[in-house]
Amino acid sequence: MDRRPHGALHGDVLDALGTRIASGALATGAVLTLDGIARAHAVSMPVAREAVRVLQSMGLVTSRRRVGVTVQPRSAWNVFDPRVIRWRLEGEDRTAQLLSLSELRRGFEPVAAALAAERATPAQGRALAAAVADMEVHGRSGDLEAYLVADQVFHRTLLEASGNEMIAALASTVDEVLAGRTHHDLMPARPNPVAIALHDEVGSAVRRGDAPGAERAMRRIIDEAADAMREEQGG
Repeated sequence: MDRRPHGALHGDVLDALGTRIASGALATGAVLTLDGIARAHAVSMPVAREAVRVLQSMGLVTSRRRVGVTVQPRSAWNVFDPRVIRWRLEGEDRTAQLLSLSELRRGFEPVAAALAAERATPAQGRALAAAVADMEVHGRSGDLEAYLVADQVFHRTLLEASGNEMIAALASTVDEVLAGRTHHDLMPARPNPVAIALHDEVGSAVRRGDAPGAERAMRRIIDEAADAMREEQGG
């Protein structure tokens, strides 16, 4: 039996099962047992039970006495959960998933940019400018992990600056989209200077209160990212 802390074991089992379900390796209707999960992952029953509880809260499985743990169809999943997004990006259809998420982003991030132009605080405006400056530095050096952090800060700040709590709650979704591009080699080795310039354009429009300009530039950011992903995948 693995002697690592309960939380670490639970996280490992959760990731292993979640990735298998999201990839289709565990198909809809497949039935597992707590005992089988515990033995397969060399963990205690409480650890297996906790992992199943979390998967159930995401809609990936149901658990019934005398039936077992049953994998649910994708239509039942909480597809907005950042962990579900991350697991789906581990699968072979990651490009399709990222493009689907790009379509989702097109529906709320331009709106967020327009609202931010009306509602952002001076501190948020400065944070956007600082994030763009970091993106420029790390883009030139080719440090994609540092660039990712700066990019995530920019988008999280923008969503929070919208002043809409529902939009701000989608920041974790955008974080996973950006991380997925980087960690699955769907980013160019050197970030596109045009993309960085567009982020600067959004930030500048927000600071001067230009809602239409911020919305247009954000829409172009999302379109540029989708085009870049297609190119990295060879079309």
